Amino acid sequence: MVEIIRGLDDSIVALVGIAACIIIGMLLKAITTIVTGISRERSRREIAAYVAEGSISPDQGERLMKADVNSDQQA
Repeated sequence: MVEIIRGLDDSIVALVGIAACIIIGMLLKAITTIVTGISRERSRREIAAYVAEGSISPDQGERLMKADVNSDQQA
């Protein structure tokens, strides 16, 4: 009987460990998504400010906003 209980304890510990890893992974992904969104919006505001002050043309600003920095293609 004691052996069965010890076997269940090991199973529960393993399940809790797996669940903890999944939850931590989900939290890290959510934090990464939030930080990426905040950074992207900050960059868009800075580009808009440069266009408003005349440092860059509206066409250049539009190209910068449409640029995909994380693309897999290397130039």
